[in-house]
Amino acid sequence: MQDLNAYDLPLIHDGILVIVGGGAVDVPLLKWLSSQGAKLIGADSGGDAIMEAGLVPDAIIGDMDSISDPEGWPEATRVFRIAEQITTDFEKCLYSTKAPITVALGMTGRRFDHTLSAVSAATRFARERRIVLSDEHDVALAVSGAFAFTLPPGERVSIYPLAPIDFVRSEGLLYPLDSLHLEQGGLIGTSNQALTESIKIEPVDDTPWLLIVEKSHLPALLEALRRQA
Repeated sequence: MQDLNAYDLPLIHDGILVIVGGGAVDVPLLKWLSSQGAKLIGADSGGDAIMEAGLVPDAIIGDMDSISDPEGWPEATRVFRIAEQITTDFEKCLYSTKAPITVALGMTGRRFDHTLSAVSAATRFARERRIVLSDEHDVALAVSGAFAFTLPPGERVSIYPLAPIDFVRSEGLLYPLDSLHLEQGGLIGTSNQALTESIKIEPVDDTPWLLIVEKSHLPALLEALRRQA
């Protein structure tokens, strides 16, 4: 096990990086992502969740206060302890890795405070990397700037402001975002709907926002991210 300086970047991956936490983990989804060549990172006890799924983590990162055994891991697994207590284990994984697409499993659901902290972390890093949070039903992509994707017409599309944000326009939505201002406590864009297969959302600037769709659409979302990486 290695101790890391808080802002080292030891792990760089040019594909999908999956960070697994100690919350509810969709094991079939985790296995599918692994089969697509994703690297698996355990956020502290998330390493146990990866092993319980019959997979081997590429690395485990965290303060090691909840993992079953910080030492007893396969040789292929790199274990890094970060002692600082300012950030969550999810944030430690984010600032200690670099990848164009990051999928986070087991960071939402079960505990509301954990869900909020995961959304906060995604907001903090949204300008640097594409982060997808997955729960039991939905996936939420933290977006900074414009984004284009495809969905079957009629599917739910929710846009949630992580900070006050103005939109220039949208294409393919039942309720357009043209010239709208969204903010928490005011107008938000949840429960919109895909009007056409091709959808584009364009904000005024790079203020982060959340795109939320049903989890079954994650493969299409990942493909859109690959195209725009």
